[in-house]
Parts: sequence; C-alpha cells; structure tokens
Amino acid sequence: VQLQASGGGSVQTGGSLRLSCAASGRTFSSYGMGWFRQASGKEREIVAAVNWGGSTYYADSVKGRFSISRDNAKNTVYLQMNSLKPEDTAVYYCAGSLTAGASNKANQYGYWGQGTQVTVSS
Repeated sequence: VQLQASGGGSVQTGGSLRLSCAASGRTFSSYGMGWFRQASGKEREIVAAVNWGGSTYYADSVKGRFSISRDNAKNTVYLQMNSLKPEDTAVYYCAGSLTAGASNKANQYGYWGQGTQVTVSS
C-alpha cells in the first residue's frame, strides 16, 4: 500500500495550496482518510479528516480556511488550503484509516504517506 502526497511548496501569507494524496494497493473508499502535519520541534497533529461517506472533521486552527475532499474513483484525497499563515508551515502527511470514520487520532490510521513540505512566509 502506498500513499503518494504532492502539492506542497512555498507561498506567502494569504496564499493557497492544494495537496493531493493518491493511494495505491488498497481501495480506501470504505475507509476514512486524513491529513496530519508536523512542524519542526512539535508533535504531529490532525489537520482534517473525511469519513467514507464524505463527512468531515477539522482542527479548530484550520476551520474556515482548509477543505478536505475525496474522489473515490481516483482513490485520492485532497486538502485545499486557503488564507495560509506562517503557523501552517509544516510537513503534511496524508493517512489512510483502519476504520470508516473521520478520526482525529493518529493511532486510528494504519497507512501513511511520505509527507510534503508546506512553507508559508510572512
């Protein structure tokens, strides 16, 4: 099973990026998917998650700015990030859940991508 994340980069404050995560080796249409991030010197934290049916969860810090979506036909999950702030700078990881839900707990995810760097400058 592989999760290939892409779309990271460097933007200025207020800019936008769209992350993609393409899965192979396992069909995730019946499972939750999530995005986590880890800033330098900090613990990994949930950003957003989507359950098998499309219901979503967002961390308070990104509500109203980020949007998670999935395309089951492509076995892909997306994270649209708008109004980016310097505090959004981190390595972003996509993850495939072991359950159908949109969990905010990292231990509910059994499959992880390699991470993509997002850097927001002021």
